[in-house]
Parts: sequence; C-alpha cells; structure tokens
Amino acid sequence: MRFMTTPDNAADTSAEAPGTTTPAATGVAARNWDTASVDPHYRAAVVDLLGALAYGELAAFERLAEDAKLAPTLSDKAELAKMASAEFHHFERLRDRLSGIGEEPTGAMEPFVAAYDGFHKQTAPSDWLEGLVKAYVGDSIASDFYREVAARLDEDTRDLVLGVLDDTGHASFAVEKVRGAIDADPRLGGRLALWARRLMGEALSQSQRVVADRDALSTMLVGGVADGFDLAEVGRMFSRITEAHTKRMAALGLAA
Repeated sequence: MRFMTTPDNAADTSAEAPGTTTPAATGVAARNWDTASVDPHYRAAVVDLLGALAYGELAAFERLAEDAKLAPTLSDKAELAKMASAEFHHFERLRDRLSGIGEEPTGAMEPFVAAYDGFHKQTAPSDWLEGLVKAYVGDSIASDFYREVAARLDEDTRDLVLGVLDDTGHASFAVEKVRGAIDADPRLGGRLALWARRLMGEALSQSQRVVADRDALSTMLVGGVADGFDLAEVGRMFSRITEAHTKRMAALGLAA
C-alpha cells in the first residue's frame, strides 16, 4: 500500500477547473503546525499519520528493489531502481520531520508494520506484470486516502504529505508496460483484472483495520479532532477512492 498517484486521481485537488476558485482554508487547515499541535489529540493523529506514511515509503522502497529482480530488461531494472531511490528520499523527509517535532521515527512507524507487512504478504506478485499492477492499483488506493486526509491538516503537515505523495514515475511506466503486454496477449487481461480486484479488497480491509486500531486517526476521520470528517463524509471518501480505482483499471485496459 504505497504510494503512487495518477492524473485522474479523484482526490487530487491541485488543479482547478476553469472559472472555479479554491475555498479559503478554515479551522486547522488554516493554521501552521505550531498552533495546531497545541491540541494533544491532533498532534497524536498527525504523528500516527506520518508514522504510517514513513513506513509505507520504506516498504515501497524495499518492494521496488525486489520487483527490479523480476524486470525483463536492464532498462526496466534501471527505471525501478530510480523509483526506489525516490521513495527512499520520501521516507527520509518523513523521518526527519518526525525527529524535528520531537518524535522518535521508529516508534511512530512501529504500530503500522504489521498492517503493511500483512498486506504485502497477502498480495505477493507471482510475476513482473502482477508487480506492476500492484504498484499502480494497490499503492494508489493508499495515496488517495492520504490525499483526502491531507485536506484537513495544518498547512505545514499538508505540504509535507502532498510532497511525499508525488508520483515517482511509476504510473506511466506501469500503464505502458501492462497495456503493451495485454495488447500482445489479450488473455492476460482476465488474470490481471482479477488480481487488481483482489488488491482493492485487501488494501481497503487493511486501511480500515489500521484506522480502527488507532484511536487518534479514527477520531480525526469521524470528526472528533478539529475539522475531521463526519461518518457520512467517510462514506463519500471511500466512494471517491473506489471511483478513482475504476479509472485506473480503465487506464490499464482492464475491467474494474
């Protein structure tokens, strides 16, 4: 579960349609870290969020390095190595931020190790193409979730979170390789579509489990911390994530 975005990301608010204006930030979203973190519940939620992101980036680095072993060509190996390096730099930014606010990075990451490792154990790809689909589909679900949450964060934390969710180039790379493989052998489409649906289910299950286990994060999502989501908004959020998944499947040439 980490982290790659696509231009059609339903939760991406970086571009506005012509003639629209961005609403003025209010509440926590209008504050900086120094003022927002006075609330101990908000601080705990952000530490959890940064810890989850940091371990996700570290796991992504490790997985991309492993996926490179399955790459069919030297150029493919080099591309994945470059992406792995970018993920590790994202991890370093999050680790340094946790240290900068007086938190021990390993301690912040530790509560999320089991969930991430469990997801990756349950969704180990059997070949190169399954690995690409996993990165494109599975990681993007987590990225969508964090972008949704980022809209409710203080401006300093929001900028950091959005920065580490930047696409490392895996999106266009995966689409090109997977679509090319399906064009060459259409029979691959059915197998990869089933694989993507399995990834979707596992990613959502693990995400919900993590939120349920972490009081600060769950309180933020349902509205107990500052400007968090209410229960209805949580439902709409997961609907947007599902819609984004359907678009990614179409981009791969697969049925959702």
